[in-house]
Amino acid sequence: MKANRPLLVRRPVTAQFAAAGRRRPPLVLLLPAIAAALLALLPLGYLGVRAMEHGWGYAWDIVTERRTLELLVRSLQLTAIVVFACLVLGVSLAWLTVRTRLPGRRLWAVLATLPLAVPSYVAAFTWISAAPSLAGLPSAAITLTFACSPYVFLPVAAALRGIDPAQEDAARSLGSGSFRVFWRITLPQLRPAAAGGAILVALYVLSDFGSVSITRYDTFTRAVHSSYQASFDRTPAAVLGCVLVAMTVLLVMAENRTRGRAGHSRTGRGSARPPVPLSLGWWRVPALVWCTAVSAAAVGFPLATLGYWLTIGNSGWDPERLWSATLATLTVAAVGAAVTTLLALPVGVLSARHRGRAARFLEQSVYAGHAVPGITVGLALVFFSVRYAYPLYQELPLLIAAYVVLFLPVAVASARAAVLQSPPVLEDVARSLGRSPLRVLREITVPLAAPGIGAGAALTFVVIMKELPATLLLRPTGTDTLATRLWTETGAGAFAGAAPYAAAIVLLAAIPSYLLGRRT
Repeated sequence: MKANRPLLVRRPVTAQFAAAGRRRPPLVLLLPAIAAALLALLPLGYLGVRAMEHGWGYAWDIVTERRTLELLVRSLQLTAIVVFACLVLGVSLAWLTVRTRLPGRRLWAVLATLPLAVPSYVAAFTWISAAPSLAGLPSAAITLTFACSPYVFLPVAAALRGIDPAQEDAARSLGSGSFRVFWRITLPQLRPAAAGGAILVALYVLSDFGSVSITRYDTFTRAVHSSYQASFDRTPAAVLGCVLVAMTVLLVMAENRTRGRAGHSRTGRGSARPPVPLSLGWWRVPALVWCTAVSAAAVGFPLATLGYWLTIGNSGWDPERLWSATLATLTVAAVGAAVTTLLALPVGVLSARHRGRAARFLEQSVYAGHAVPGITVGLALVFFSVRYAYPLYQELPLLIAAYVVLFLPVAVASARAAVLQSPPVLEDVARSLGRSPLRVLREITVPLAAPGIGAGAALTFVVIMKELPATLLLRPTGTDTLATRLWTETGAGAFAGAAPYAAAIVLLAAIPSYLLGRRT
């Protein structure tokens, strides 16, 4: 008799995908991801060493000081105001430009993205130079709100384009009005995208240094900078940095819980048909007024103020110094964006394709740099370079390392989203045909995710070009970027002298920001 052969049962596709998610991460992804995570965690090691120099008791006394509690309240107050305002601006503009028949909605979408081209400290410079009486919380909240609103607008607009309109149509067929459909059906599906944008805004506000310094509003970052400058003892500043990191960890945990509870209405990439834009009716005029007012305040006012200072101060320009700073800015931003994107790619792929603890830990680790002010990242790298890698001190590689630590989350988020949108079955087929993990990554994963990765690289280029505190500390000797030159002129009260550098930053950042807006 023939031996009974076991029946070959083909696993369902969902089971195959689940097994793919549990597959051990390949070393070609794991090793560079570990390197990126270790680099991102380096500032936390520095903070721990510095904060514990005088023992737990000394550190606890600093934490419980009245001044620390005041800084905590002021930082949280500013963060809450800016996050709420950005949610209102981002969600409203995204819905108007994606889901309605708003006249010129493509133009308004581009204008909603262009505040990315205006650094927060440039916006603060324009507001303070025009209205010095706004110094403090009002100007800090205004400048950070308009600077950060695209972080909510972009993901919410992308989510609105992908939401299946069938549920909305069903609600309307049952007699629900447009407002009720938006509140009960559309808005809950936008919660993951809005929460992701809100956490980026909160992290940006907590780590911002330039705008709060120019507007003279005391937060943790300004206190850290003042503490470093006022004393040779780095422990108080390190303890304040640890408090800031703890606040950020709590925010990230809250966002992760929100993302984990959020449901999705479908599993495919698109819907059976695109959503039909809604007619605004008599709401068209208020909608146009709203879009015009936001664009005028976020983009028009800073540009008009820069134009004024350029007009009255054109005799004091130094074209050679301006050109040198522009060339240095483009160089460091291009190199920094390229290195950051390369290191973010393995982390993004692991996060999208592997659901193990290692992948989750690596993804969360890269956000550590976002939790630390740029000045602390710069001082951490100075500390380690002077002690263990002195040839790198005040050289370009050390500055690029700071950019990687600070902006790795921006590139990782884009890479992860782009990889998730590409079908994993193609990678499984390639592996079943004997392709190595590196070849699958090079020939399948990266080409399919290239548009999203490119968008992340462009966004990383923009934010690096605007970075200020780490660049002030780590730039090579004799090198000035547009941001550092602007800071020098503004610190001396020379608003007319600072205007050319501010205008150059805005013009250079406007090109990738415009492309991102068009893509949205």
